[in-house]
Amino acid sequence: MEQFVQQGSIVRKIWGKADTVLFIFAGAAAEFALNKAVDWLYFTGRLPTDPLGRLFSTVSYARKIVFSNKEDALKAIDQITAIHATVEKNRKSKIPDWAYRDVLFMLIYYSIASFELMERKMTMIEKEEVYNVFFRMGQRMNLQSLPVTYTSWLGAREHHMKNDMEKSAYTIDLYRQYKKHLGYIRYWILLEGQVMVIPRQIKSLLGMRSFSWLMPALIIYKFTRFIQLDGFVKKVILPGKYHKEFEALDVKYQE
Repeated sequence: MEQFVQQGSIVRKIWGKADTVLFIFAGAAAEFALNKAVDWLYFTGRLPTDPLGRLFSTVSYARKIVFSNKEDALKAIDQITAIHATVEKNRKSKIPDWAYRDVLFMLIYYSIASFELMERKMTMIEKEEVYNVFFRMGQRMNLQSLPVTYTSWLGAREHHMKNDMEKSAYTIDLYRQYKKHLGYIRYWILLEGQVMVIPRQIKSLLGMRSFSWLMPALIIYKFTRFIQLDGFVKKVILPGKYHKEFEALDVKYQE
């Protein structure tokens, strides 16, 4: 059966490792908080009451698409579209097209940035492959004005960060919720993790420094993967109620 993302794809390798996905999660948490359309996420009330669960939901949908056959992946994308259509109907307003693109761009950027942080530098061909997967996802959602290639997307990404991001009352409240749900230590880990993966423009808006105190610990963590202690370390990072969701992120990648 035809796969939406081919076996052996770099995209499957990125989304098949929980530690890489956690950095995608961390970066997404920062950009969700800054997006000018974040009020849409507040409309249902789910984001402020369960911000980690909402982010896991977004990541889970992306993973379902990456690891499904083409037919099931398209159904998952259509389900995402239907869910948003329901929210639009309830609010009697339409989510701006640029807001959809922003989320898509976020997944593209952090897929690449997280893999490069945890593994190695990616080739241009691999980056194009990542972009193509999410480009096809965006096409299925009928998003307009999507750049055709990764190279042309780079300019669109810069435009997005310049025009669609701002620090607002929603930003402050959402970070307050992150701290409430994570606790002080895990919240600090989230912030330091974000510093390692978010771009300069996002750091500036959030008032973050350019370096992370966790970088030495990350080097040690990479070593623990070789001695199979990484599972314990990763469970310490997340609250117990999310351990099952976390364990589901780790799949055996097949070349």
